[in-house]
Amino acid sequence: MTQRKTRVAVVFGGRSTEHTISCVSAGSILTHLDRDRFEVIPVGISRDGAWVLGASDPTALEIKGRVLPEVDGSSGALALPADPTRPELVHLSADRAGEVLSAVDVVFPVLHGAYGEDGTIQGLLEMAGLPYVGAGVLASATGMDKEFAKKLLAAEGLRNGEYVVLRRGDKTLTEEQRERLGLPVFVKPARAGSSIGVSKVSDWEELEAAIALARETDPKVLVEAGIAGREIECGVLEFPDGRVEASLPSEIRVVGDVEFYDFESKYIDADKACEFDFPAKVDDEVCEEIRRQSVAAFHALDCQGLARVDFFLTEDNQLIVNEVNTMPGFTPVSQYPRMWAVTGVDYPTLLSTLIDTAIARGTGLR
Repeated sequence: MTQRKTRVAVVFGGRSTEHTISCVSAGSILTHLDRDRFEVIPVGISRDGAWVLGASDPTALEIKGRVLPEVDGSSGALALPADPTRPELVHLSADRAGEVLSAVDVVFPVLHGAYGEDGTIQGLLEMAGLPYVGAGVLASATGMDKEFAKKLLAAEGLRNGEYVVLRRGDKTLTEEQRERLGLPVFVKPARAGSSIGVSKVSDWEELEAAIALARETDPKVLVEAGIAGREIECGVLEFPDGRVEASLPSEIRVVGDVEFYDFESKYIDADKACEFDFPAKVDDEVCEEIRRQSVAAFHALDCQGLARVDFFLTEDNQLIVNEVNTMPGFTPVSQYPRMWAVTGVDYPTLLSTLIDTAIARGTGLR
């Protein structure tokens, strides 16, 4: 008797500024999922919140030239044809969306940013009793909010850089804050990712414009002191039996005229703007400390499933945690799956492990 395949809903797109990167991540996941084990149901969410069901061609979710994919019906990224000669998008009502999700065994919410990576969809899935890949409500919310992530990391004894939070009523930095942070500073939305809305400020005259840009994404803004150091990343993975392990770390270097690892260099010009080392060329002792602190950061935020921890490594081999990403990118150039590949866990096995862990964990209190 043939065993039924595990039915997985891959949910992507969403209402955040990281909509397009979520689509690219989903395309890569759809390509690498083991179809001998999993029946895959792609579910896209448009920028205006419409849920769309489809039998997706993963190649439609790739970056083509400098054009990024979207869930909007015109790209053909999703299609559920009633007539194979006329592929059409099927927009789901709230009732139909519920029907689709109730028919699956597990959800892979590859949603980056607000309304997906911040605990919102995690809360929905908890109420529905549906297992899902990744962190729960609390860890998702704190991981998304860089202010509170930094506070939890500091409470765990992990080192952060200097920073200031500008809330809705704070127009700019005080003179004391400018003196404490020094130049350069990095100005970013407090609750966003993919380097969207991030600016490097090397002259205080540039500060107000940088704050305004960040506030196009989030009214709460983080201003961080620039740190001289190597950019190191490390992946963390939870296994179905509850073990938590860290990958070998990687290093990113921007080259040419690129000032920092921004959106363009991450996704559009990665082959020209960046150099990568997999694994990072660091001493064995430093490597083990990176891995140890990555697992410590994972637990500090009470993460589940997976995380990517980003560090600065100073000249004297001190580690400063930059941030923790609870749903890291899965695009073809993303660090998380590439770090695990050099650690000995290939992409299909990585995805299977994440799904198996989600099912083993279930929902509710962990």
